[in-house]
Amino acid sequence: MEITTVMIIGAGAMGSGIAQVAAQAGYSVVLNDVAEEFVNKGIAAIFGNLDKQVHKEKISSDDKKAILDRITPSTNLEDGTDADFVLEAIFEDFEAKKSIFEKLDTLSKPETIFASNTSSIPITRLAATTKRPERFIGMHFFNPAPVMKLVEIICGIKTSEETMVTTEQMATRIGKTSVRVKDVPGFLVNRINNAMRNEAKNCLLEGVATIEDIDTALKLGLRLPMGPFELEDFVGLDVALNVSKTLYEGYKDVKWRPNRTMEQLAISGDLGRKTGKGWYDYTSGEQKPRKDIKF
Repeated sequence: MEITTVMIIGAGAMGSGIAQVAAQAGYSVVLNDVAEEFVNKGIAAIFGNLDKQVHKEKISSDDKKAILDRITPSTNLEDGTDADFVLEAIFEDFEAKKSIFEKLDTLSKPETIFASNTSSIPITRLAATTKRPERFIGMHFFNPAPVMKLVEIICGIKTSEETMVTTEQMATRIGKTSVRVKDVPGFLVNRINNAMRNEAKNCLLEGVATIEDIDTALKLGLRLPMGPFELEDFVGLDVALNVSKTLYEGYKDVKWRPNRTMEQLAISGDLGRKTGKGWYDYTSGEQKPRKDIKF
């Protein structure tokens, strides 16, 4: 199946990043969100990323214009009626994703492939909300999407081989390396990453080291770009908490139980960089240790 038009549902950091790489690869892209302000913010982020590429002479000004011209802003799911491939990239909530796919199922062409960028929700469960489980697949990008090369391709129990191959070909065209992963809670990378973050929190709880020293040690010792606490602040503690809950519910094993402090921070509204505080304090514009909470 040939893919020419792609619809991205969700214009946040992930959705706009995916829209950018798809448009750069020559696809016509419909970037959708529930409100015009969210779509405009996503387009502005793409504009800024492309601007940086122009300044670095990676692309020309004409290239930038052509890429932006391929992106159509949208606040109506009906705008994607003719899309060959629809990728959902909203927040990690099953009911919200279910609602979108149920609506899309009645609007999209029968042959349209549905994909979810979910980081932990089982693909088979999402596919079951549609009448096209054989054309439903997981396509999990990593943040920031324009930079990170990996895409996890997750096959539901009824996903066809044709859907799998078509999605892998699309991943290659947009410059990504894909790996096939079974449909298990957390998939591959987040399962391993979450296990590491849980152990880091255990070390914090046991007083082995401070948040700052744990992050520093793992960055330098394992050559990680971010420490586990920095990473959770970057992606959002609400997102990290939902992933932990999905793993815990999926495996029924106490080792995946969400960390209580992380849960309390999320409940209090301290979600990381996007709210100014998480494991660290960002209110000054810099990342600093928190003085108002004893971990």
